[in-house]
Amino acid sequence: MNNNNIKKLVINIDMINGFLKKGALASPSIMRIVPIQKEILDEALESSDTGIVFVRDSHSKNATEFKNYPVHCIKNSKESELIDELKKYEKYANTYLKNSTNLIYAPNIMNDLKSLKNLEEVRLMGCLSEVCVKNGAIALKTYFDEINKDADVLVYADAIDTFDAPNHESNKVTLNALKEMENSGVKVLKRK
Repeated sequence: MNNNNIKKLVINIDMINGFLKKGALASPSIMRIVPIQKEILDEALESSDTGIVFVRDSHSKNATEFKNYPVHCIKNSKESELIDELKKYEKYANTYLKNSTNLIYAPNIMNDLKSLKNLEEVRLMGCLSEVCVKNGAIALKTYFDEINKDADVLVYADAIDTFDAPNHESNKVTLNALKEMENSGVKVLKRK
């Protein structure tokens, strides 16, 4: 990702089997955002100044995160793989593996972001809206503020989602997460 032509970066967070298809934290309802994500990724591929990044949960077997969440997405497991519906985009993207709920701690991602001297905006999509998407968006925004980088952090409102479960209304949870992100200076994009 050392391309000085990149002005926009699309970051896709945790659209992996362990959150969408099978495993302790899988919620197939999240599949509803895949078509819009494919449209966004196709647009990114058509643009000469837009890069694509995938960030995937890939935990060590003894991850301390498992004190708060069930065991999920172990490194090199099927759960930690990108869903089949998005795999065709991997060859055009940089992929980073994370062992936490925040993409900025994925090894090498911040160094690679720093190398993008002409970066003007970062656009996020993925799951879970109130955990990894929110944590990543707010951390990126505050990082850019800290280093006085004039780059916007944006989130596609219609390309993020969270799990459906009793007492966890995905639409309400996602709307609350979007509001928290906006309150932190993250811009919310609505495509339609």
